[in-house]
This record gives sequence, C-alpha cells and structure tokens, in this order.
Amino acid sequence: MAAVDITTSPFDVPSPIGTAPADALSRTDALSRTDVVSPTDAVSPTQPDPKPEPCLDSAPAPHPATAETGKAAPAPLVEAAVAPTLIGSVQRAMRLLEAVASHQDGAPAKQLAREAGLALPTAYHLLRTLTHEGYLRREKGVFVLGEAAERLSSSGAQQNRRGTIDDSLAHWRDTIGVPVYFAVYREGEIDLVAVADTPSNPAVEEWADFRETGHAHAIGQCLLGQLDERARQDHLARYPVQSITRYSVRDDRTFMRRLDAMERMRPVVERQEYALGTVCAAIPITAGDTAATMAISVPAYQADRLLPAAQRLQREIGRLLGTLAFSISI
Repeated sequence: MAAVDITTSPFDVPSPIGTAPADALSRTDALSRTDVVSPTDAVSPTQPDPKPEPCLDSAPAPHPATAETGKAAPAPLVEAAVAPTLIGSVQRAMRLLEAVASHQDGAPAKQLAREAGLALPTAYHLLRTLTHEGYLRREKGVFVLGEAAERLSSSGAQQNRRGTIDDSLAHWRDTIGVPVYFAVYREGEIDLVAVADTPSNPAVEEWADFRETGHAHAIGQCLLGQLDERARQDHLARYPVQSITRYSVRDDRTFMRRLDAMERMRPVVERQEYALGTVCAAIPITAGDTAATMAISVPAYQADRLLPAAQRLQREIGRLLGTLAFSISI
C-alpha cells in the first residue's frame, strides 16, 4: 500500500494556471503545519478534554446582525412566569371600602387610614374620590357606604340567589328526568325566571310570547289562578285570550270560569294548549303576596309520566321553598 503523506493539506487547491506562486505555497505549508493533527496527537494527555456538545434544550444564541439593516434580530421569546400587573391605587381604595364596610355606623378618616394601612394624606384623597363617585357618604364626620356600593352588594346577592335557583332546578331536572321551569307574577307580568333542560329533554320552545299567552300555558294559568279577580281582569285587559292551538281556550269568560274552578295547591295541567305535541303541569307556590310556580313538561306521547312527575316534585318542593322565596326577588 502506498504511503500517504499527511503533511499534504486537504485544503491545497491546484492553481488553475501552472504552478502556484511561492507565497501561495508558503501559506499552504503553514496551513498544513497548524491545522492538520496526526492521529497520535489527537488524544494527547496534555490537551484539554474536548468541549461538550451544546444541549439541544438550551436557549439558542442570539441571531447576528443582518446585512440589510445592521440590527440584531430580536431574541426568541422564552416563556416565563410574569407577575400580574396590579394597580396600587385600586388596591388601596378597596382596602378603604372594606374598612368602611366593617363599621355599621361608619368611621372617621384617621381610623380608616390606620385600619387600611395607609398614610393619612393618601386616605383623604381616596376617600374624597370614593365619595364623589357615590361609593361612600360622609355623615357627621364619619364615612359610610354609599348607594353605588350598596348596588354592588345587591347585585352580588342577586347573582348568588340566581345561582342557587339554577342549581335547584338542575337537581330536579336530573332527578325526575324532565325540563323544570320557575316563574313568578311580578308587576303585572309573567316572568319566567329560570329553566333547566337537557338536549335529550328540551324545554318548550317559546314560539309565542309567554307574557302575552298566559291563558294558554300551564305556567300562566297557575300564576293567574293565584291572583284575585281584579288582578286577573287587569291582566286579560292587557293580554286578551286568543286561540293559540286548536286545544286552547277560546274566550275570556271560559278562561275565567276555568280559573275559578281550580283547586288550591293542586297541579295545573295543560295539554297541547300552547305547543302541539307537549303537555305541561305547574305547581302553585305562594310566598307572601307573590304568586310563583314551578312547572314541568313532557312530550304528548309520554303524557302518562306527567302527573306522577308533578306529584313527586310537589312532595319534595318544601325543601326548596326557602330557595324559591329568595329567588322571587330576582
């Protein structure tokens, strides 16, 4: 086998014209002496260990400056936990409101500043702003909650009550396996407060306004049946009886006779008077002077389920009566 001259550099490139100039050869020789390592020297103990390869998971090095702009490319985004931006003045104002709310008869500025951990000048500025916006009132040298703060409190309580009634209806929907409705008669109107149904047991579609067609559906009949004659006449004067389906009552006189014949606290049953293919039952609920009802509906071909389901709901409704009474104010 012919010997290989390892002093010949792999980077030597023949000159395209004749022999390479002397200076080119000297440069080639220098490159050969400095860049080519003999096999025996590759593992010399005097050389430091080779540097480890960079970890593939490590962040890449920044991009070099581009030739076009001379500016460095933006560094890659690295996900990091970023603290939320908090507005200090809002936090301080909230602490002041909490301090005021803790005193039923109000408190002076110095006491509120101390309890909220604020400097007195800062507390004065915030108290003045909160008073201007209606969240506080100043009465006889003390600060008390204003109308704006009371509206917030009322709205929060209302949301909690609505959540409670929604949960209650959902419980009975799942237990009995039918859509469940809750409605009240308020300020001369039928108000459908909440409905709980499922895709497999959908609620009745409101194809005609519930308020205007109270004579045709069980919810309206049950609510109107709890009113006195004057209130019934007032309602029918605004929403006269009209035929919704071929099963609906035809005139005011017939409808009034039906209301008079209703037995107190008995379920009110309606069969396809509002929506063809659907039968409904409504249970009267009286809370003070407010008329309310809880109702269910089933397809007409399952009409035999209606009364047993309504009776089961009525037996258990006492457990929900406190919740329902709260919800009347929604």
